Order: sequence, then structure tokens, then C-alpha cells
Amino acid sequence: MHARSIDSLALDSYQRAARVILANHLVTRTYPDRIALPLLRRWATELREDLAELFGYRLEITETTARLFPVLDELDSGRPARTTGDRVFDRRRYAYLALALAALGRAGDQITLSELADQVAAYTERVEGLELAPDRAADRDAFVDAIGWLAARGAVTLADGDAGGWASDPEAGEALYDIDRAIVFALFRPPRALQHLHSVAGLLGEEAGGADTRSPAQALAARKIRRALVEQPVVYADEWEEPHRSLLAQEKLVGEVELVTGLKAERRAEGVALIDSSGRLSDVRFPGTGTLAQVALLLAGEIADLVLDIDNPVERRVRPERPLTDLVEQLDSAIPATTVFAPLADPVDIFAPEEDSDTEEQEPEIPEYPFIESSWIRDTVQMLTDRYGATFAAQWQADVPGLTAEVVGLLERLRLVELVDGGLLILPALARYRGAIVTIRTRAETELFISPTEVGGDIAEKGN
Repeated sequence: MHARSIDSLALDSYQRAARVILANHLVTRTYPDRIALPLLRRWATELREDLAELFGYRLEITETTARLFPVLDELDSGRPARTTGDRVFDRRRYAYLALALAALGRAGDQITLSELADQVAAYTERVEGLELAPDRAADRDAFVDAIGWLAARGAVTLADGDAGGWASDPEAGEALYDIDRAIVFALFRPPRALQHLHSVAGLLGEEAGGADTRSPAQALAARKIRRALVEQPVVYADEWEEPHRSLLAQEKLVGEVELVTGLKAERRAEGVALIDSSGRLSDVRFPGTGTLAQVALLLAGEIADLVLDIDNPVERRVRPERPLTDLVEQLDSAIPATTVFAPLADPVDIFAPEEDSDTEEQEPEIPEYPFIESSWIRDTVQMLTDRYGATFAAQWQADVPGLTAEVVGLLERLRLVELVDGGLLILPALARYRGAIVTIRTRAETELFISPTEVGGDIAEKGN
């Protein structure tokens, strides 16, 4: 591993480069910023070999792009594409994005927004249930969001005009884009030909990712654990079977990930979490600013106080199994059967049971987790709103149910809670945020205007 031989004075630069490519997967001259690509080009050789050795990832770096091809071990719905206004993509926006990429791949060096819309509209006629009608404002807005996503990454660059003007009135407004073909081709590079797949499950695992599957089983398992460490907020030991659970407990394996990323691992009996104080690997900072992050921190503190109250123990439940097949089946149901080229189709059964080990293993004890009813969550968020609502963003002050749903979704995305029927299961990592302390800035007598109000929290960590 090259990271071990890098001089200590240069190691921070190497680790920043590793965090950038692990967080973004695609880096261009302008995305995520102008210093990222030169940084990656400096460490191209070391990163290429270390990422392949530790994670099974393939890294391609050219003069204009850096593209990481990760190995997906499971489907993850927690990191959706977002608009420039931070709204989550819906199915229509995803469809327009995919079709726009197809159209740009066949275009020249420039294209107008209306021409691109016409080509995408023609493609939608082949997809049942999908339409792009330029005379419909909702369709135009969704299409502009998809193009904005491409523009943010440099696949298209505005040369003249205004996309917002076209979205408001396609007869009066127009936009001209320069096309960066290298970025367009780098964006969509699936590990296997999609028309040869009967199921999205064929995109999962090291075979799909192109890694060396001839490696010993122990090496494959180690790479899977390292991938989980950099892709998940918390890796819980009880979610794994042997030999993965033993590997997660190995200080050497976790230390390798720490060395490459520059992050510090927090090890506890329940699992491992990499703490990213730099903010360059995590897509969500927590604790953070903004109403949702602040209310989530306050709610986490209230939950921790309730769970840790030994005088009033809460109900405990076993975590329900969440089979991967549920999400796979939902996605597979949307695959048009007529597009699959059957003679070359190669179904991959990633759900087949693993070969039995020669040694008998003891059945692990099934852990139980604190359960809190939905009504308590709703009442607590209402209480926090009554107490601190004046400091919240205006959109949430009058929408406590919506605020509750968003806050719970954030905590679930951070793997601090799990949503189940009737309430929430509280996962161990949430205890790290108990004891949140609220500080509120108020207007001083000498101030003419009210200063921005802040709600913050201090973190008190749970002992092992």
C-alpha cells in the first residue's frame, strides 16, 4: 500500500485526494471545485493502486476528468441526486437525466436547450408512462433540473442565454450549451451492459465491478468491510456474519482505511464509525447548521435521555430483516422486458446461499433495540417547536408534521434510528449525541436588528 511509504509532510495531501474521489466519484476541472482535479492528478498512481488493493475500486484519471468506478455491495436509496436547489430527484428527473445523457452522446460540440428537449421528448415516446411536453411547466422545470445537474459537473456549460428563461417561456427564452464529451462519456459507465441484465442485482458485487474475484475469500471479505466503512455512516457488527464480523474488529483493517482517508475510527462494541471532521467525505454534516440538522440533534438528545432513563425502561424489540430483494424487485419491475437482449443475458444470483463452512459456528445472540412509538416522536418535535420554533426556518414553523418526517429521515439516513411499524428502533450510535446543549442568541439592546438565531449542540459521547 503506497500510503504507508508517503512522507508524513505529504500524507495530508494524499488523504485529501482520497477523500475527494471517494466522496464524488466524478471530478472535473470545475467539480467539485477547481483544486480537486490537480490534486488527484498529483497522486494518480498511488490512489489508483491503493483504491484497487483496499476496496476493489477502479480509478481512471485523464487531463480533464477523474472517474472512480466503485463496487456496489448493496442498493442504497439514501444518497439521491439533488437539484441545484437541493431538492431530491424524482423518477421523472432521473428519466430526463438518463435520456439527456443519451442525446448528448450523439450531439456535436454545442446544442440549444430546446433542441435537447426535443430529442429527449422524442425518446420519451418509446417509454411507456413517460412524457416531456415543452408546453407543460412542470415538465420544463424537471428537465431544467436534470440539465442543471449535468451543468454542475461540467458535462454542459452555458455559452449563451438562460435556462430559467426557457423554463418560464420556451417561446421567448433559450439557452446554448457547450458539450464536454469526455465528461458525458465518463458519467455513464455501468460495470455491465444494461441490455444484458434481467435484474439490477447484476450490477452488484465485485464480479460486476470488475475486481479480481480470484482473490482468496478472506481478501474479498476484507475489501467488502473496507467499502462499508467508507460508504456507511456506521457499520454495525450485528449486521454481519463471519468472517466479516471478525474482520470489522481487526485494528489493522480499520487502520488501513484510516491511513488512506485521514479519518479517525471510533470503535465500540456495537461497531465502527469513521469520523469525518474535514467535511470532505460525508455528504451530510452532523451536527450541522440549518433547522433540520439542529432539530435532529435536539431530538437525538431527547431520545437518548429517554432511553437511558433506568427508572422508566422503554420497550425493546429485535430489528426486522430488511431483505435486499425488496428494493431489487421494485426496480426490476420497471425494466422493460423488450429491451433485454436475452441471448447475452447473464443473470447473477447474489442472493444464493454461501457455501457451508467446515467448522460449526455458534448462532449469534440476536440483539434487541429500544423502541419508541411514533406518537412520542411527534409530541417531542411539537414540544421542541413550541420551545424553539422562533429560531426555525419559516417553512417549518407551520409544518410540524413535515418537519418531523424530515428529521426522522435524516436520523435514519445517518443510521442512528431505524423506521419500523409504529415507531423507531434506536440504534447504538445515537447515544453519542446525548446531552445536547442549546444556546440561543438574542438581540442586544444596542443592536438595531435581530441577530441570526442559532441553535447548536455539544456532543457527549457514550462510553463502551
